[in-house]
Amino acid sequence: MKIFKVTANNRKHAFEVRTRRQTFLFPYAKTDPAPLRTDRVAEVFVDPELGNEGFTYRLDSGAEGSVHIDAVLEHNEDPSLMAELTLYRLTQDAQKRFEASGLSVRDVSRWLGTSPTQLYRLLDPTNYTKSVRQLISLLYLLGCEVDVEVRQRPRRPIAS
Repeated sequence: MKIFKVTANNRKHAFEVRTRRQTFLFPYAKTDPAPLRTDRVAEVFVDPELGNEGFTYRLDSGAEGSVHIDAVLEHNEDPSLMAELTLYRLTQDAQKRFEASGLSVRDVSRWLGTSPTQLYRLLDPTNYTKSVRQLISLLYLLGCEVDVEVRQRPRRPIAS
C-alpha cells in the first residue's frame, strides 16, 4: 500500500498518514526516536527509498527515523492486514509441520487432489490468494486438528 502524504500533527502527537483508502494516525510514542516537546519534528516526507510504502522524519536534533506502512496498519488494526497476518501464521505452521513430516511433495499433492506447483503456492507465506480451506485440509493431512476460535477483542477508539 502506497503512502500519498504524511504530516506531523503536534496537537494530536501523531503522524497523519494518507493512503488511497483513508488517513491513519500513528502516534509519536510508537516511533524511535520519538519526537518530544523539546525535540520536535523538523521534516517529514514519504520516502521513495522505501518504495513510497514508508515515511521518514527528522527531528530538530538531527535524529532521524523511518516507519513502514505495515506498522501504521498494524497499530490501527486494519482488517485486511489482520486477516493476512492470520493466514501468514497458519502458513508458517503448515510449512514447519510439512518439513517435519517427511512426506513427499508428490504424495501430499496427490492426497490433496492438487498439483505439486499448487502445493508450493499453498506453502508460500507471501501468497495471500490461497484459501483457508486449502490450508486446513493440508494441516489435517499432516495430523493436525484446526479449531477456529472467535473471541471479542478489546475495543479501541477508531482514529479519524
